[in-house]
Amino acid sequence: MKILAVGMNYALHNKELDGTLYKPEEPVIFAKPDSALLKDGKPFFIPDFTEDCEYETELVVRICRLGKNIASRFAHRYYDAVTVGIDFTTRDLQRRFRKEGLPWVLCKGFDNSAVVGDFIAKDELPDIQQIPFHLEIDGTAVQEGYTGDMLFAVDELIAYVSRFYTLKMGDLLFTGTPKGVGPVHVGQHLQGYLLDRKVLDFNVR
Repeated sequence: MKILAVGMNYALHNKELDGTLYKPEEPVIFAKPDSALLKDGKPFFIPDFTEDCEYETELVVRICRLGKNIASRFAHRYYDAVTVGIDFTTRDLQRRFRKEGLPWVLCKGFDNSAVVGDFIAKDELPDIQQIPFHLEIDGTAVQEGYTGDMLFAVDELIAYVSRFYTLKMGDLLFTGTPKGVGPVHVGQHLQGYLLDRKVLDFNVR
């Protein structure tokens, strides 16, 4: 199982990070190791190597069949369920790595940095590009997204990444975060929602 993720897939989040509203020419893809996966409501422990750990709430797609060089028009056949996930990022390390032109792997791929909730069959949901989702911390909504605002739609992303990676059953694709990222602190309670369905629920330690 591999975890692939998309950076800079919402214009307002790009402005939030860089002060500019733009669309990359191609999807920005990075990977997390399988040791990054955190599921089943287990707590997230803030690493001791960061002073600024931030949540990035995302729609996560689960791959359901083997595929390579998938055409966009057939991409919907290759995933069967979605959920809300958190791409935890050590922002202080990311700023340093970006400034120095270094890879992001340490600030994005550390242990338990890819949190996923309970998956919902895509057939139980509206069109995948018409799904609102949000994150609450201690009962207050802190980040809201709508998949229709993606710069690169889910089927486009599947087609693109399958040029480089053979997709396999159980692989996960984090599809990018909207604006509203922010820090997490010890003792907080995070809950993620697809539409009005709570699919993610865990504590920060």
